[in-house]
Amino acid sequence: MIQTKLKGMGVALITPFKEDESVDYDALMRMVDYLIQNNTDFLCVLGTTAETPTLTQEEKKQIKQRVIERVGGRIPILLGLGGNNTRSIVDSLQKDDFTGVDAILSVVPYYNKPSQEGIYQHYKAIASATELPIVLYNVPGRTGVNMTAETTLRIARDFHNVIAIKEASGDITQMDDIIKKKPTYFYVISCDDGITYPLNTLGAVGIISVIGNAFPREFSRMVRLALKGDYPNARTIHHRFAELFKLLFVDGNPAGVKAMLNAMGMIENKLRLPLVPTRITTFEKIRAILNELNIRC
Repeated sequence: MIQTKLKGMGVALITPFKEDESVDYDALMRMVDYLIQNNTDFLCVLGTTAETPTLTQEEKKQIKQRVIERVGGRIPILLGLGGNNTRSIVDSLQKDDFTGVDAILSVVPYYNKPSQEGIYQHYKAIASATELPIVLYNVPGRTGVNMTAETTLRIARDFHNVIAIKEASGDITQMDDIIKKKPTYFYVISCDDGITYPLNTLGAVGIISVIGNAFPREFSRMVRLALKGDYPNARTIHHRFAELFKLLFVDGNPAGVKAMLNAMGMIENKLRLPLVPTRITTFEKIRAILNELNIRC
């Protein structure tokens, strides 16, 4: 089952840019190699962390094709395909080429602020348009509407190609309700690096990680230890990265992780408007913590 392949630490892959803000495809390929070589379990491509809203259709096509070719089937690929126009998503699912894609990540519709019934019908249309496995993505801080546990469970029970949810509501009680009441084939995946450890102790199966772009080996070890029930050693790694978790999103995502990767000499510290790099004060705090952790800067 594809569900089992989406356990552990997935990485929400960034999009590196050059100084002129064009996509740095060479750096992107180096990132893919780095992540695979350092125990990443799967890649989430063209998600929020990739600054997808700022990419052209041609850039998205190129990123998708190049990443699929570079990965070469070594680890699963979860492809972001969501929006607030249900017909457009359905049309893409029916017409686009998904060779090399293992599953689709589709966010709750944003800006429109649909009702719970509207959210259900949206995902019903998506699930009915494809045989590909679907991962729901609930992130009310970005979409303006929370998909309740009841709606999530209703979708999970009604459509067997809906296999998991990337839960970013920030509501541990809601997440725990889903974990307790879900069908056996449906998985809960953390979206927040800082709560991955406690959520895994409740029964989540891993994380689609932002900080994993920079520290795949260390963070995947924490996730794997937690999933094995070795909570003391997992907790030690969790605490080791606590300060970086705080800095990761203080100036927005992916500004924090791009600053980390830049300090490590891996990419240019460039984002596309309306996003901007971290403040100098944040960057220096990141650099200082990386030095304390004995990570190359």
